[in-house]
Amino acid sequence: FLDEVADMPLETQGKIVRALQDQTFERVGGTRVKVDVRVIAATNRDLTIEIAAGRFREDLYYRLNVVPLHVPPLRQRIEDIPALARHFMLRAAENARLPPREFGDDAIAALQSYEWPGNVRQLKNAVDWTLIMVPAGSDPIRAEMLPAEIGSIAPAVVRWDRGGELMTLPLRDAREVFEREYLFAQI
Repeated sequence: FLDEVADMPLETQGKIVRALQDQTFERVGGTRVKVDVRVIAATNRDLTIEIAAGRFREDLYYRLNVVPLHVPPLRQRIEDIPALARHFMLRAAENARLPPREFGDDAIAALQSYEWPGNVRQLKNAVDWTLIMVPAGSDPIRAEMLPAEIGSIAPAVVRWDRGGELMTLPLRDAREVFEREYLFAQI
């Protein structure tokens, strides 16, 4: 698996092309090794643009581009976020030998509201951070317990203490405030 293949220096790209073409490579120390491998490569860049700019070898592109798969960024697949967050929580808890934590509805809404510039890796790191930093017994995890950059952008309606501000208003005003905030969060 060649991760972020577009970040590979041109010299290394040449070595990869030769290894794929000859099905051999030379180990450090001079020993020649024959290989029979399938290669999976990933990148978040448009390799045709990288080729045009001279930053990616065209011959390597055609060797790797046998069965291309396009996976949209996480921000375009927000319906996947709850399942991914739970999966990452289970794995992180298992690795840390801690009990897994549950995410509250407001935390899930906050996770789905975030843009995720770092994609799935950033979501995994946020879940790891949450498991480490949120005190045990704080179940379910609330939006304000998430890393600051995520919890702070959650729509106001999911950060409300439902027993606080809203309950002090007359019913008509509370309904109007809730509807406005709910529609804003949906938009």
